[in-house]
Amino acid sequence: MDGQHDATGVSCSGDAPLQRRAVRPNIIAIGGSAGALDTILAVAAAFDVDFTGSLFVVSHVGANRSRLPELLSSAGPLIAKHPTNREAIRPATVYVAPPDRHMMVENGHIRLSRGPREHFTRPAVDPLFRSAAREYGARVIGVVLSGTGSDGAAGLDAIKRAGGLTVVQEPATTFYPEMPTAAAALVRVDHVVTGEELPPLLRRLAMRMVQVPAPTTTAETSAEMDERERPIALTCPECGGAMREDNSNGVQQYRCHLGHRFSPEEVATGQLEAIDHAVGVAARVLNERIGLCRHMAENARAAGRTLGVEHWQRLEKEAEDELVVLQRFFSRQPIMPTPEIA
Repeated sequence: MDGQHDATGVSCSGDAPLQRRAVRPNIIAIGGSAGALDTILAVAAAFDVDFTGSLFVVSHVGANRSRLPELLSSAGPLIAKHPTNREAIRPATVYVAPPDRHMMVENGHIRLSRGPREHFTRPAVDPLFRSAAREYGARVIGVVLSGTGSDGAAGLDAIKRAGGLTVVQEPATTFYPEMPTAAAALVRVDHVVTGEELPPLLRRLAMRMVQVPAPTTTAETSAEMDERERPIALTCPECGGAMREDNSNGVQQYRCHLGHRFSPEEVATGQLEAIDHAVGVAARVLNERIGLCRHMAENARAAGRTLGVEHWQRLEKEAEDELVVLQRFFSRQPIMPTPEIA
């Protein structure tokens, strides 16, 4: 009976009892793209203000301004919003990933990140799904709606593996079936439904009780979006191609496939030059962005557009904060080595 459990969730083996508790799977994570708007609106309208869970929505808006929170708030009684970073998660609320930010959940809060784009987009669905699976496990209902590409498939698999419920919109009934088709091909989903069937299904699922392990310690904050993989190869300072180490003549060198060769010291110098150029370009663009946002805020103020003023001032503040980070980086950059002249 090793590893088995009785109906109460207590271990039947000699190990310490596994304490469990009954909860509702009311953390609903929804991902969609083109053709998903009407279904997302219908889902938001299906829940009342006494809903004890929360809805999380990622739509592929890129860096474009999004009116989705206003539309969702108008569709039903729940409050919908673009969250701020580290905002506490509250019930009966719809959290919509802001433009150009991945949205994740951890330790009962929202985490926003301008980490690497996934599936050519930011925000992407997979970061939300992965974090929800890690944070809430069996309490999560993952939903993939109409859209192009394969975003959401790997994240839905993470939810499934964590014990959560998985739902896919019937591909044949969508305008853009690629996302739900990719998810259904990777995951043995629990439910495949039409857009009309989805809202009542989610209401029913969110009312069920499931057994989950009782929390013992606070989960550690994940820095997944900030982690970097070890590079497979170095980049040639001359042409940008991949380089491999070449010790054929007894001298350590790096050689790209076009034949450019460099010593390790020369590669390091080239990397510093690339950093200097990239940061310089970023600083210039951010300074220009600040000027543009300030000008557009003044125009909006003159026209009496309060929301426009707030929008451009928010973008201006973000650009100013990013420029400060770059300026600090500039002040700490190492001095590039000067080559010795024989």
